[in-house]
Amino acid sequence: MLAILERLEAKRAEARAGGGPARVAAQHAKGRLTARERLDVLLDAGSFEELDAYVEHNCVDFGMQDQVFPGDGVVTGSGTVNGRLVFVFSQDFTVFGGSLSERHAQKICKIMDMALKVGAPVIGLNDSGGARIQEGVASLGGYAEVFQRNVLASGVVPQISVIMGPCAGGAVYSPAMTDFIFMVKDSSYMFVTGPEVVKTVTNEVVSQEELGGAVTHSTKSGVADVAFENDIETLLATRDFVDFLPASNRAEPPVRPTTDPWDRLEPALDTLIPDSSNKPYDMRELIARVVDEGDFFETQPTHAGNILTGFGRVEGRTVGIVANQPMVLAGVLDINSSKKAARFVRFCDAFGIPILTFVDVPGFLPGVAQEHNGIIKHGAKLLFAYAEATVPKITIITRKAYGGAYDVMASKHLRGDLNYAWPTAEIAVMGAKGAVEIIFRREAGDPEKIAERTAEYEARFANPFVAASKGFIDEVIMPHSTRRRVALGLRKLRGKVLENPWKKHDNIPL
Repeated sequence: MLAILERLEAKRAEARAGGGPARVAAQHAKGRLTARERLDVLLDAGSFEELDAYVEHNCVDFGMQDQVFPGDGVVTGSGTVNGRLVFVFSQDFTVFGGSLSERHAQKICKIMDMALKVGAPVIGLNDSGGARIQEGVASLGGYAEVFQRNVLASGVVPQISVIMGPCAGGAVYSPAMTDFIFMVKDSSYMFVTGPEVVKTVTNEVVSQEELGGAVTHSTKSGVADVAFENDIETLLATRDFVDFLPASNRAEPPVRPTTDPWDRLEPALDTLIPDSSNKPYDMRELIARVVDEGDFFETQPTHAGNILTGFGRVEGRTVGIVANQPMVLAGVLDINSSKKAARFVRFCDAFGIPILTFVDVPGFLPGVAQEHNGIIKHGAKLLFAYAEATVPKITIITRKAYGGAYDVMASKHLRGDLNYAWPTAEIAVMGAKGAVEIIFRREAGDPEKIAERTAEYEARFANPFVAASKGFIDEVIMPHSTRRRVALGLRKLRGKVLENPWKKHDNIPL
Protein backbone atom coordinates (compact mmCIF):
# COMPACT_ATOMS: atom_id res chain seq x y z
CA MET A 1 0.00 0.00 0.00
CA LEU A 2 2.80 2.42 0.90
CA ALA A 3 4.47 1.75 -2.42
CA ILE A 4 1.25 2.64 -4.24
CA LEU A 5 0.92 5.87 -2.25
CA GLU A 6 4.53 6.74 -3.01
CA ARG A 7 3.87 6.14 -6.70
CA LEU A 8 0.87 8.50 -6.51
CA GLU A 9 3.01 11.18 -4.90
CA ALA A 10 5.64 10.72 -7.57
CA LYS A 11 3.03 11.11 -10.31
CA ARG A 12 1.69 14.24 -8.65
CA ALA A 13 5.17 15.69 -8.35
CA GLU A 14 5.79 14.96 -12.03
CA ALA A 15 2.59 16.80 -12.98
CA ARG A 16 3.46 19.78 -10.75
CA ALA A 17 6.91 20.05 -12.34
CA GLY A 18 5.45 21.17 -15.68
CA GLY A 19 8.15 21.39 -18.34
CA GLY A 20 10.97 21.10 -15.80
CA PRO A 21 13.23 23.49 -13.86
CA ALA A 22 14.92 25.00 -16.92
CA ARG A 23 11.67 26.00 -18.58
CA VAL A 24 10.21 27.27 -15.31
CA ALA A 25 13.31 29.44 -14.88
CA ALA A 26 12.86 30.76 -18.42
CA GLN A 27 9.26 31.67 -17.60
CA HIS A 28 10.36 33.53 -14.46
CA ALA A 29 13.10 35.31 -16.44
CA LYS A 30 10.36 36.88 -18.59
CA GLY A 31 8.72 38.27 -15.46
CA ARG A 32 5.88 35.75 -15.69
CA LEU A 33 4.56 33.31 -13.11
CA THR A 34 4.01 29.66 -13.94
CA ALA A 35 0.52 28.27 -14.52
CA ARG A 36 0.26 26.90 -10.98
CA GLU A 37 1.74 29.98 -9.33
CA ARG A 38 -0.93 32.06 -11.05
CA LEU A 39 -3.68 29.86 -9.65
CA ASP A 40 -2.15 30.22 -6.17
CA VAL A 41 -2.55 34.00 -6.45
CA LEU A 42 -5.99 33.95 -8.06
CA LEU A 43 -7.70 31.44 -5.78
CA ASP A 44 -8.25 31.33 -2.04
CA ALA A 45 -5.39 29.55 -0.27
CA GLY A 46 -5.80 25.77 -0.32
CA SER A 47 -9.05 25.88 -2.31
CA PHE A 48 -7.81 24.60 -5.68
CA GLU A 49 -8.92 21.10 -6.64
CA GLU A 50 -7.25 19.91 -9.80
CA LEU A 51 -8.81 17.70 -12.45
CA ASP A 52 -7.06 15.73 -15.19
CA ALA A 53 -3.54 16.23 -13.83
CA TYR A 54 -2.38 13.01 -15.52
CA VAL A 55 -3.88 13.56 -18.97
CA GLU A 56 -1.37 13.06 -21.80
CA HIS A 57 -1.55 13.87 -25.49
CA ASN A 58 -2.36 11.15 -28.00
CA CYS A 59 -0.12 12.29 -30.86
CA VAL A 60 2.35 9.83 -32.40
CA ASP A 61 3.56 11.94 -35.33
CA PHE A 62 6.91 13.78 -35.53
CA GLY A 63 8.31 11.82 -32.58
CA MET A 64 5.73 13.23 -30.19
CA GLN A 65 5.25 9.83 -28.55
CA ASP A 66 8.65 10.37 -26.93
CA GLN A 67 7.70 13.78 -25.51
CA VAL A 68 4.97 13.30 -22.93
CA PHE A 69 4.18 15.55 -19.96
CA PRO A 70 1.36 14.86 -17.47
CA GLY A 71 -1.32 17.54 -17.77
CA ASP A 72 -0.47 18.27 -21.42
CA GLY A 73 0.17 22.00 -21.03
CA VAL A 74 -2.88 23.16 -19.10
CA VAL A 75 -3.87 23.03 -15.42
CA THR A 76 -7.63 22.73 -14.90
CA GLY A 77 -9.98 22.47 -11.95
CA SER A 78 -12.02 24.53 -9.52
CA GLY A 79 -11.46 26.66 -6.46
CA THR A 80 -12.93 29.62 -4.64
CA VAL A 81 -12.47 33.38 -4.88
CA ASN A 82 -13.43 35.01 -1.58
CA GLY A 83 -15.33 31.85 -0.75
CA ARG A 84 -17.29 31.64 -4.02
CA LEU A 85 -16.90 28.74 -6.48
CA VAL A 86 -15.15 29.32 -9.81
CA PHE A 87 -13.85 26.96 -12.50
CA VAL A 88 -10.42 27.70 -13.91
CA PHE A 89 -7.90 26.70 -16.51
CA SER A 90 -4.33 27.95 -16.64
CA GLN A 91 -2.22 27.25 -19.70
CA ASP A 92 1.34 26.13 -18.95
CA PHE A 93 3.85 27.74 -21.31
CA THR A 94 6.61 25.47 -19.96
CA VAL A 95 4.97 22.47 -21.65
CA PHE A 96 5.04 22.66 -25.45
CA GLY A 97 4.73 26.44 -25.19
CA GLY A 98 1.23 26.01 -23.79
CA SER A 99 0.12 24.93 -27.27
CA LEU A 100 -3.37 23.48 -27.55
CA SER A 101 -3.72 19.82 -28.41
CA GLU A 102 -6.84 17.68 -28.68
CA ARG A 103 -6.49 16.46 -25.07
CA HIS A 104 -5.55 19.95 -23.83
CA ALA A 105 -8.83 21.21 -25.34
CA GLN A 106 -10.80 18.34 -23.82
CA LYS A 107 -9.57 19.34 -20.37
CA ILE A 108 -10.76 22.92 -20.88
CA CYS A 109 -14.10 21.74 -22.26
CA LYS A 110 -14.63 19.47 -19.25
CA ILE A 111 -14.40 22.28 -16.69
CA MET A 112 -16.55 24.56 -18.88
CA ASP A 113 -19.22 21.85 -19.04
CA MET A 114 -19.10 21.51 -15.26
CA ALA A 115 -19.38 25.27 -14.80
CA LEU A 116 -22.51 25.29 -16.96
CA LYS A 117 -24.03 22.40 -15.02
CA VAL A 118 -23.58 23.93 -11.58
CA GLY A 119 -23.74 27.62 -12.49
CA ALA A 120 -20.31 29.09 -11.69
CA PRO A 121 -17.95 31.55 -13.46
CA VAL A 122 -15.17 30.36 -15.75
CA ILE A 123 -11.78 32.09 -15.56
CA GLY A 124 -9.21 31.26 -18.22
CA LEU A 125 -5.55 32.17 -17.81
CA ASN A 126 -4.20 32.20 -21.36
CA ASP A 127 -0.49 31.71 -22.11
CA SER A 128 -0.15 29.68 -25.27
CA GLY A 129 1.75 29.54 -28.52
CA GLY A 130 -1.44 28.52 -30.32
CA ALA A 131 -2.47 25.26 -31.96
CA ARG A 132 -0.07 22.34 -31.59
CA ILE A 133 1.20 22.03 -35.14
CA GLN A 134 2.20 18.37 -34.79
CA GLU A 135 -1.46 17.42 -34.26
CA GLY A 136 -2.71 19.30 -37.31
CA VAL A 137 -6.47 19.45 -37.71
CA ALA A 138 -7.08 17.65 -34.40
CA SER A 139 -5.88 20.73 -32.54
CA LEU A 140 -8.06 22.96 -34.72
CA GLY A 141 -11.01 20.74 -33.84
CA GLY A 142 -10.07 21.21 -30.19
CA TYR A 143 -10.28 24.98 -30.57
CA ALA A 144 -13.72 24.70 -32.18
CA GLU A 145 -14.93 22.56 -29.26
CA VAL A 146 -13.84 25.33 -26.86
CA PHE A 147 -15.47 28.01 -29.05
CA GLN A 148 -18.75 26.13 -29.02
CA ARG A 149 -18.77 26.08 -25.23
CA ASN A 150 -17.91 29.79 -25.07
CA VAL A 151 -21.04 30.44 -27.09
CA LEU A 152 -23.26 28.14 -25.03
CA ALA A 153 -21.96 29.62 -21.78
CA SER A 154 -22.46 33.21 -22.97
CA GLY A 155 -25.11 34.89 -20.84
CA VAL A 156 -25.37 31.79 -18.61
CA VAL A 157 -22.20 32.02 -16.52
CA PRO A 158 -19.67 34.88 -16.43
CA GLN A 159 -16.56 34.18 -18.50
CA ILE A 160 -13.32 36.06 -17.84
CA SER A 161 -10.17 35.73 -19.96
CA VAL A 162 -6.84 36.77 -18.48
CA ILE A 163 -4.18 37.02 -21.19
CA MET A 164 -0.82 36.47 -19.51
CA GLY A 165 1.42 35.64 -22.46
CA PRO A 166 1.01 35.02 -26.17
CA CYS A 167 -2.45 34.44 -27.63
CA ALA A 168 -2.36 34.28 -31.42
CA GLY A 169 -4.15 32.89 -34.44
CA GLY A 170 -7.34 30.97 -33.79
CA ALA A 171 -6.64 31.10 -30.05
CA VAL A 172 -7.82 34.72 -29.88
CA TYR A 173 -11.42 33.88 -30.69
CA SER A 174 -12.14 32.10 -27.43
CA PRO A 175 -11.25 35.15 -25.28
CA ALA A 176 -13.05 37.40 -27.77
CA MET A 177 -16.31 35.56 -27.03
CA THR A 178 -15.92 35.80 -23.26
CA ASP A 179 -17.36 38.66 -21.24
CA PHE A 180 -14.21 40.44 -20.08
CA ILE A 181 -10.54 40.36 -21.08
CA PHE A 182 -7.66 41.48 -18.86
CA MET A 183 -4.10 41.75 -20.18
CA VAL A 184 -0.59 42.30 -18.79
CA LYS A 185 1.52 45.17 -20.13
CA ASP A 186 4.73 44.26 -21.99
CA SER A 187 4.01 40.58 -21.37
CA SER A 188 0.85 39.55 -23.18
CA TYR A 189 -0.36 40.05 -26.72
CA MET A 190 -3.22 39.01 -29.00
CA PHE A 191 -3.39 39.02 -32.78
CA VAL A 192 -4.87 36.92 -35.57
CA THR A 193 -1.68 37.14 -37.65
CA GLY A 194 1.74 38.04 -36.23
CA PRO A 195 4.16 40.79 -37.26
CA GLU A 196 6.02 38.56 -39.75
CA VAL A 197 2.85 37.66 -41.65
CA VAL A 198 1.73 41.29 -41.60
CA LYS A 199 5.09 42.33 -43.07
CA THR A 200 4.92 39.67 -45.78
CA VAL A 201 1.35 40.47 -46.84
CA THR A 202 1.11 44.26 -46.39
CA ASN A 203 4.76 45.36 -46.08
CA GLU A 204 3.90 46.99 -42.74
CA VAL A 205 6.66 46.74 -40.13
CA VAL A 206 5.23 46.48 -36.63
CA SER A 207 6.29 44.99 -33.30
CA GLN A 208 4.29 42.44 -31.33
CA GLU A 209 3.50 45.08 -28.71
CA GLU A 210 2.33 47.66 -31.26
CA LEU A 211 0.29 45.10 -33.18
CA GLY A 212 -1.46 43.35 -30.33
CA GLY A 213 -0.04 44.32 -26.93
CA ALA A 214 -2.03 45.11 -23.82
CA VAL A 215 -1.89 48.89 -24.32
CA THR A 216 -2.95 48.60 -27.97
CA HIS A 217 -5.98 46.45 -27.15
CA SER A 218 -7.07 48.40 -24.08
CA THR A 219 -6.87 51.78 -25.85
CA LYS A 220 -7.19 51.51 -29.64
CA SER A 221 -9.06 48.33 -30.50
CA GLY A 222 -11.15 47.95 -27.35
CA VAL A 223 -10.58 44.17 -27.45
CA ALA A 224 -9.26 44.14 -23.86
CA ASP A 225 -10.95 45.74 -20.87
CA VAL A 226 -7.98 46.62 -18.69
CA ALA A 227 -4.17 46.45 -19.02
CA PHE A 228 -2.31 45.80 -15.76
CA GLU A 229 1.36 46.17 -14.88
CA ASN A 230 2.26 42.55 -14.02
CA ASP A 231 0.92 39.08 -13.30
CA ILE A 232 0.30 39.70 -9.59
CA GLU A 233 -1.64 42.95 -10.09
CA THR A 234 -3.72 41.35 -12.83
CA LEU A 235 -4.69 38.33 -10.75
CA LEU A 236 -5.50 40.35 -7.64
CA ALA A 237 -7.68 42.69 -9.71
CA THR A 238 -9.44 39.64 -11.16
CA ARG A 239 -10.24 38.51 -7.62
CA ASP A 240 -11.78 41.91 -6.85
CA PHE A 241 -13.68 41.90 -10.13
CA VAL A 242 -15.27 38.47 -9.62
CA ASP A 243 -16.72 39.79 -6.36
CA PHE A 244 -19.07 42.06 -8.33
CA LEU A 245 -20.52 39.27 -10.48
CA PRO A 246 -23.25 36.71 -9.84
CA ALA A 247 -22.36 33.04 -10.15
CA SER A 248 -24.76 32.59 -13.07
CA ASN A 249 -27.79 34.11 -14.76
CA ARG A 250 -30.01 32.37 -12.20
CA ALA A 251 -28.16 33.68 -9.15
CA GLU A 252 -28.34 37.02 -7.41
CA PRO A 253 -25.25 39.24 -7.49
CA PRO A 254 -23.27 38.90 -4.25
CA VAL A 255 -23.96 41.26 -1.36
CA ARG A 256 -21.00 42.76 0.50
CA PRO A 257 -21.59 44.19 4.01
CA THR A 258 -21.04 47.96 4.11
CA THR A 259 -20.98 50.66 6.77
CA ASP A 260 -21.57 53.42 4.21
CA PRO A 261 -25.00 54.98 5.05
CA TRP A 262 -27.54 54.52 2.26
CA ASP A 263 -28.90 58.02 2.86
CA ARG A 264 -25.54 59.78 2.92
CA LEU A 265 -25.85 63.32 1.55
CA GLU A 266 -23.14 64.79 -0.67
CA PRO A 267 -23.27 68.63 -0.58
CA ALA A 268 -20.25 68.76 -2.93
CA LEU A 269 -22.51 67.53 -5.76
CA ASP A 270 -24.56 70.73 -5.55
CA THR A 271 -21.60 72.61 -7.03
CA LEU A 272 -20.27 69.91 -9.38
CA ILE A 273 -21.87 71.37 -12.51
CA PRO A 274 -19.99 74.48 -13.77
CA ASP A 275 -21.89 77.72 -14.42
CA SER A 276 -21.09 77.56 -18.12
CA SER A 277 -22.64 74.64 -20.02
CA ASN A 278 -19.50 74.49 -22.16
CA LYS A 279 -17.20 73.76 -19.22
CA PRO A 280 -16.41 70.10 -18.45
CA TYR A 281 -16.40 68.31 -15.10
CA ASP A 282 -15.29 64.82 -14.10
CA MET A 283 -18.17 62.36 -14.04
CA ARG A 284 -16.00 59.95 -12.04
CA GLU A 285 -16.36 62.28 -9.05
CA LEU A 286 -20.14 61.90 -9.18
CA ILE A 287 -19.89 58.11 -9.44
CA ALA A 288 -17.43 57.91 -6.53
CA ARG A 289 -19.76 59.95 -4.32
CA VAL A 290 -22.78 57.77 -5.09
CA VAL A 291 -21.39 54.21 -4.77
CA ASP A 292 -20.39 52.48 -1.51
CA GLU A 293 -17.01 53.66 -0.20
CA GLY A 294 -16.28 55.27 -3.57
CA ASP A 295 -15.38 51.81 -4.94
CA PHE A 296 -15.85 51.82 -8.73
CA PHE A 297 -14.28 49.11 -10.91
CA GLU A 298 -14.10 50.74 -14.31
CA THR A 299 -14.08 48.61 -17.45
CA GLN A 300 -12.23 49.83 -20.54
CA PRO A 301 -11.00 52.99 -18.75
CA THR A 302 -8.59 53.92 -21.56
CA HIS A 303 -10.87 53.14 -24.51
CA ALA A 304 -13.69 55.45 -25.68
CA GLY A 305 -13.16 57.73 -22.69
CA ASN A 306 -16.22 59.81 -23.57
CA ILE A 307 -18.33 57.18 -21.85
CA LEU A 308 -17.64 55.44 -18.54
CA THR A 309 -18.70 51.87 -17.74
CA GLY A 310 -18.05 49.73 -14.70
CA PHE A 311 -19.35 48.23 -11.49
CA GLY A 312 -20.02 49.70 -8.08
CA ARG A 313 -22.21 48.84 -5.13
CA VAL A 314 -25.13 50.55 -3.43
CA GLU A 315 -26.14 49.15 -0.05
CA GLY A 316 -23.64 46.36 -0.70
CA ARG A 317 -25.36 45.23 -3.90
CA THR A 318 -23.75 45.30 -7.34
CA VAL A 319 -24.91 47.91 -9.83
CA GLY A 320 -23.69 48.46 -13.39
CA ILE A 321 -22.91 52.10 -14.18
CA VAL A 322 -22.92 53.85 -17.55
CA ALA A 323 -22.08 57.56 -17.65
CA ASN A 324 -21.22 60.15 -20.26
CA GLN A 325 -17.86 61.78 -19.49
CA PRO A 326 -17.84 65.56 -20.26
CA MET A 327 -14.04 65.60 -19.84
CA VAL A 328 -13.60 63.71 -23.15
CA LEU A 329 -15.17 65.02 -26.37
CA ALA A 330 -17.77 66.77 -24.19
CA GLY A 331 -19.33 63.35 -23.47
CA VAL A 332 -20.60 62.98 -27.03
CA LEU A 333 -21.67 59.54 -28.31
CA ASP A 334 -19.60 58.13 -31.16
CA ILE A 335 -18.96 54.71 -32.68
CA ASN A 336 -16.54 53.42 -30.04
CA SER A 337 -18.46 54.71 -27.02
CA SER A 338 -21.73 53.29 -28.37
CA LYS A 339 -20.22 49.82 -28.82
CA LYS A 340 -18.48 49.95 -25.45
CA ALA A 341 -21.63 50.90 -23.54
CA ALA A 342 -23.93 48.59 -25.52
CA ARG A 343 -21.89 45.51 -24.72
CA PHE A 344 -21.72 46.48 -21.06
CA VAL A 345 -25.49 47.06 -20.83
CA ARG A 346 -26.18 43.67 -22.42
CA PHE A 347 -23.86 41.95 -19.95
CA CYS A 348 -25.65 43.57 -17.01
CA ASP A 349 -29.04 42.60 -18.42
CA ALA A 350 -27.94 38.99 -19.03
CA PHE A 351 -26.87 38.60 -15.41
CA GLY A 352 -29.60 40.52 -13.59
CA ILE A 353 -27.43 43.49 -12.58
CA PRO A 354 -29.36 46.79 -12.23
CA ILE A 355 -28.17 49.60 -14.51
CA LEU A 356 -27.56 53.14 -13.25
CA THR A 357 -27.09 55.72 -16.01
CA PHE A 358 -25.73 59.25 -15.59
CA VAL A 359 -26.50 61.45 -18.59
CA ASP A 360 -24.68 64.52 -19.87
CA VAL A 361 -24.69 64.11 -23.62
CA PRO A 362 -24.74 66.83 -26.30
CA GLY A 363 -25.60 64.36 -29.06
CA PHE A 364 -23.85 62.09 -31.53
CA LEU A 365 -20.47 63.03 -32.96
CA PRO A 366 -20.79 64.61 -36.43
CA GLY A 367 -18.33 63.83 -39.20
CA VAL A 368 -17.76 62.06 -42.47
CA ALA A 369 -15.63 59.35 -40.84
CA GLN A 370 -18.32 58.60 -38.27
CA GLU A 371 -21.06 58.34 -40.90
CA HIS A 372 -18.99 56.27 -43.32
CA ASN A 373 -17.92 53.89 -40.56
CA GLY A 374 -21.50 53.24 -39.53
CA ILE A 375 -22.42 55.49 -36.60
CA ILE A 376 -26.07 54.79 -37.46
CA LYS A 377 -25.71 51.05 -36.87
CA HIS A 378 -23.30 51.39 -33.97
CA GLY A 379 -25.41 54.01 -32.21
CA ALA A 380 -28.40 51.72 -32.68
CA LYS A 381 -26.56 49.02 -30.71
CA LEU A 382 -26.70 51.13 -27.56
CA LEU A 383 -30.32 52.06 -28.20
CA PHE A 384 -31.16 48.39 -28.75
CA ALA A 385 -29.30 47.28 -25.62
CA TYR A 386 -31.13 49.70 -23.34
CA ALA A 387 -34.50 49.03 -24.97
CA GLU A 388 -34.33 45.24 -24.58
CA ALA A 389 -32.94 45.31 -21.02
CA THR A 390 -35.44 44.10 -18.41
CA VAL A 391 -33.31 44.68 -15.29
CA PRO A 392 -34.00 47.70 -13.02
CA LYS A 393 -32.94 50.89 -14.81
CA ILE A 394 -32.41 54.21 -13.03
CA THR A 395 -31.37 57.25 -15.06
CA ILE A 396 -30.16 60.62 -13.78
CA ILE A 397 -29.72 63.53 -16.18
CA THR A 398 -27.15 65.90 -14.73
CA ARG A 399 -26.85 68.45 -17.53
CA LYS A 400 -27.24 68.04 -21.31
CA ALA A 401 -29.60 65.51 -22.85
CA TYR A 402 -29.94 66.59 -26.47
CA GLY A 403 -31.56 65.07 -29.49
CA GLY A 404 -31.56 61.37 -30.26
CA ALA A 405 -28.84 60.88 -27.65
CA TYR A 406 -31.44 61.80 -24.99
CA ASP A 407 -33.59 58.92 -26.22
CA VAL A 408 -30.69 56.46 -26.40
CA MET A 409 -29.36 57.04 -22.86
CA ALA A 410 -31.94 54.96 -20.96
CA SER A 411 -34.79 57.43 -21.37
CA LYS A 412 -38.28 56.84 -19.94
CA HIS A 413 -39.39 55.90 -23.45
CA LEU A 414 -37.02 52.89 -23.41
CA ARG A 415 -38.73 51.51 -20.30
CA GLY A 416 -36.59 53.40 -17.81
CA ASP A 417 -38.02 52.64 -14.36
CA LEU A 418 -36.97 55.79 -12.52
CA ASN A 419 -35.81 58.79 -14.52
CA TYR A 420 -34.53 61.69 -12.46
CA ALA A 421 -33.00 65.02 -13.41
CA TRP A 422 -30.89 67.52 -11.54
CA PRO A 423 -32.11 71.15 -11.64
CA THR A 424 -29.18 71.83 -13.99
CA ALA A 425 -30.55 69.42 -16.62
CA GLU A 426 -31.14 70.68 -20.16
CA ILE A 427 -33.46 68.35 -22.07
CA ALA A 428 -34.07 69.51 -25.63
CA VAL A 429 -33.79 68.60 -29.30
CA MET A 430 -30.52 70.54 -29.49
CA GLY A 431 -28.54 73.32 -27.82
CA ALA A 432 -30.04 76.82 -27.75
CA LYS A 433 -27.65 78.34 -30.31
CA GLY A 434 -28.25 75.70 -32.95
CA ALA A 435 -31.99 75.68 -32.38
CA VAL A 436 -32.30 79.47 -32.69
CA GLU A 437 -30.24 79.52 -35.89
CA ILE A 438 -32.73 77.08 -37.43
CA ILE A 439 -36.00 78.45 -36.04
CA PHE A 440 -35.15 82.11 -36.56
CA ARG A 441 -32.86 81.89 -39.59
CA ARG A 442 -34.43 85.04 -41.09
CA GLU A 443 -33.08 87.03 -38.13
CA ALA A 444 -29.55 85.61 -38.49
CA GLY A 445 -28.19 88.99 -39.57
CA ASP A 446 -29.28 90.68 -36.34
CA PRO A 447 -26.94 89.65 -33.46
CA GLU A 448 -29.10 91.39 -30.85
CA LYS A 449 -32.23 89.58 -31.96
CA ILE A 450 -30.38 86.25 -32.07
CA ALA A 451 -29.03 86.82 -28.53
CA GLU A 452 -32.53 87.67 -27.36
CA ARG A 453 -34.00 84.57 -29.01
CA THR A 454 -31.23 82.40 -27.56
CA ALA A 455 -31.93 83.66 -24.05
CA GLU A 456 -35.63 83.05 -24.64
CA TYR A 457 -34.98 79.49 -25.84
CA GLU A 458 -32.72 78.76 -22.86
CA ALA A 459 -35.32 80.04 -20.41
CA ARG A 460 -37.97 77.91 -22.10
CA PHE A 461 -36.12 74.66 -22.76
CA ALA A 462 -32.74 74.59 -20.95
CA ASN A 463 -34.28 73.05 -17.86
CA PRO A 464 -35.82 69.73 -16.84
CA PHE A 465 -39.35 70.98 -16.24
CA VAL A 466 -40.74 70.72 -19.78
CA ALA A 467 -39.86 66.99 -19.81
CA ALA A 468 -41.13 66.65 -16.23
CA SER A 469 -44.46 68.25 -17.21
CA LYS A 470 -44.93 65.48 -19.77
CA GLY A 471 -44.05 62.70 -17.31
CA PHE A 472 -40.75 61.89 -19.04
CA ILE A 473 -38.88 62.81 -15.83
CA ASP A 474 -40.24 61.32 -12.60
CA GLU A 475 -38.71 63.92 -10.27
CA VAL A 476 -36.27 66.80 -10.31
CA ILE A 477 -33.94 65.97 -7.44
CA MET A 478 -31.32 67.84 -5.45
CA PRO A 479 -27.84 66.70 -6.48
CA HIS A 480 -26.77 66.13 -2.86
CA SER A 481 -29.52 63.53 -2.40
CA THR A 482 -28.55 61.43 -5.45
CA ARG A 483 -27.20 58.45 -3.49
CA ARG A 484 -30.30 58.36 -1.30
CA ARG A 485 -32.61 58.43 -4.32
CA VAL A 486 -30.64 55.68 -6.07
CA ALA A 487 -30.64 53.46 -2.95
CA LEU A 488 -34.40 53.86 -2.46
CA GLY A 489 -35.03 53.25 -6.14
CA LEU A 490 -32.98 50.05 -6.21
CA ARG A 491 -34.81 48.81 -3.11
CA LYS A 492 -38.24 49.26 -4.63
CA LEU A 493 -37.17 47.74 -7.97
CA ARG A 494 -35.75 44.50 -6.53
CA GLY A 495 -39.02 42.69 -7.23
CA LYS A 496 -39.31 44.01 -10.78
CA VAL A 497 -40.78 41.54 -13.27
CA LEU A 498 -40.65 42.36 -16.98
CA GLU A 499 -40.48 40.00 -19.94
CA ASN A 500 -39.85 40.64 -23.62
CA PRO A 501 -42.01 38.89 -26.25
CA TRP A 502 -41.01 35.28 -26.93
CA LYS A 503 -38.33 34.94 -29.59
CA LYS A 504 -35.56 32.52 -30.45
CA HIS A 505 -33.18 35.46 -30.16
CA ASP A 506 -33.13 39.08 -31.22
CA ASN A 507 -31.32 40.48 -34.23
CA ILE A 508 -29.28 43.31 -32.72
CA PRO A 509 -27.71 45.58 -35.39
CA LEU A 510 -24.22 44.06 -35.25
